[in-house]
Amino acid sequence: MATVVSLEGKRKAPSLEPLLSLCADDMVQVDREILARMRSPVALIPELANHLVGAGGKRMRPLLTVAAARLCGFQDGSDRHIKLATCVEFIHSATLLHDDVVDVSALRRGKPSANTVWGDKASVLVGDFLFTRSFELMVDVGSLDILGVLSRASSTIAEGEVLQLVSQRDISTPESTYLEVIKAKTAKLFAAAAEVGAMVAGRNGPERVALESFGMNLGIAFQLVDDALDYSGREAKLGKSVGDDFREGKITLPVILAFLRGGAVDREFWKRTIEKLDQRDGDLEQAQTLIERHGALADTLERARHYGAMARDGLGLFPASPLKAALLEAVDFAIDRAH
Repeated sequence: MATVVSLEGKRKAPSLEPLLSLCADDMVQVDREILARMRSPVALIPELANHLVGAGGKRMRPLLTVAAARLCGFQDGSDRHIKLATCVEFIHSATLLHDDVVDVSALRRGKPSANTVWGDKASVLVGDFLFTRSFELMVDVGSLDILGVLSRASSTIAEGEVLQLVSQRDISTPESTYLEVIKAKTAKLFAAAAEVGAMVAGRNGPERVALESFGMNLGIAFQLVDDALDYSGREAKLGKSVGDDFREGKITLPVILAFLRGGAVDREFWKRTIEKLDQRDGDLEQAQTLIERHGALADTLERARHYGAMARDGLGLFPASPLKAALLEAVDFAIDRAH
């Protein structure tokens, strides 16, 4: 009698490793540039900045920049793509420092956040330092068009954060506003990171448009998964406290869907815990139960897969290559984090 062996659970999980391997030399240079640009005679600046920037992380945004540049044939022998990737990482890191102050976050990448260790004032000021370093790098690259893309992205990110602050604790926030927030505060930098990679390689036509679309849709999918994980993930996997969004009264898609689909009792629960921030023992577990019961988690992840498919379509005009395959796997990796 034959034995049937289930392969369930044995599939190979998508990984960033193929992309990291193909871009390894560039990313070593990016790390060196990061360390060099964080230097300052004011000792607190590199100490605090390195606490965040040197804490690991996936470096997905600078990785997108160098990968996009290489996909578009960049090989002029200069380090302009390295400077752009470093710039993108500094913009991202600056926003994280500021966000953790606004959100009163205690953890970042599994470590105490900078504001917990050094206080809010130091975190905000070092975030400002990283922003100024990013603009120095843009100027060094010497392209007004690239400067325009990244400076507009920085403005859009700030607008997204303010829009999120305005909608915070407003349980009537529509899904369209939520999407506007995540496009601005997260996806825009993914889009700009990929777009400037094409631009530095001299590809300002269809390739630039395609990579901007790829980055935007990847960024939306990435944030949707992050928001789902806040109600289902493990702290070790997230690098932050599970339930942070709930405790801060953030309006994310799982909450929006659960509120709309719930009855009067459920809605009163959300109004009490999110709008009034009147949270009691067991409320996070109740929120997770309601989100699961109404299919809000599954639908959030389904939307992430939809945007992931759009990101994959964005690479359609590029010929098959190991780098393209690795970028497509990076999309799967961003979505697979929910498993």
